[in-house]
Amino acid sequence: MTSPVAIDGSSPTLIASAQRALRLLEAAARYPKGATAKQLARDTGLALGTAYHLLRTLVHDHYLERHSGHYLTGPAVAGLVRDDGPAAGRARLKTLLDALAEELSAAVYFTWYRNGEVELIGAAEAPGAPLIDRHRWRTGAHAHSAGKTLLALMTAEERRDHLARHPMVPFTAHTLRDPAALPLLSRQGPRRSVPITQFQEYSLGAAGAAVPVVAGNGIGAVSISLPMTQAHRLVGIAAQLRTRLGDDFASVAFGL
Repeated sequence: MTSPVAIDGSSPTLIASAQRALRLLEAAARYPKGATAKQLARDTGLALGTAYHLLRTLVHDHYLERHSGHYLTGPAVAGLVRDDGPAAGRARLKTLLDALAEELSAAVYFTWYRNGEVELIGAAEAPGAPLIDRHRWRTGAHAHSAGKTLLALMTAEERRDHLARHPMVPFTAHTLRDPAALPLLSRQGPRRSVPITQFQEYSLGAAGAAVPVVAGNGIGAVSISLPMTQAHRLVGIAAQLRTRLGDDFASVAFGL
């Protein structure tokens, strides 16, 4: 078989670990009900130890899911297949947000860190819980709960860059202004973290809470807001959001 050639005519650099991971992914896709690590190692001709190592990575980044010792394709794979392009992703996101807002009786927001900026991708309100001002979402990341969550997930360099471009100006008398006081979160297992909350830091009369969404190297947050008259509900709803949130939003993020 002829060896592949790069555009400039030279032989390309092939990353063996990437090839092995893709072979495992292709093999897993052939088992709709899932396959064991031994089956996948046998199908791909990989040593079992190597297969386990790569499978753990693929599960961590949501390309595979592991259930009862069997591996199935995960939400990140669905996000790579865009039957209808970004429009389909936005439609799926709207459905998710509308359902969550109705279930929690709170306004819900999906925020993603993209191209070095904190971007509000979608939002849905609920009766008695209107959406808060979204025009300052990017510049006010240090004040609302979704932005605080993204800042907490960023690397130190990313955080410094963001705050250099969008300083921690006061939006209300309650706005946090000290970068050293911002919370920090690990991207490893962020779902175990306590939801990040804020009370009237971004907008007077409103409180919010957010939980992180990590998909591969991408970071985001699903947040809620409530009028201060309902602030007593915030902790309970934030805990409910934390347990309710699955891989749906990670999958949507890959498809947008």
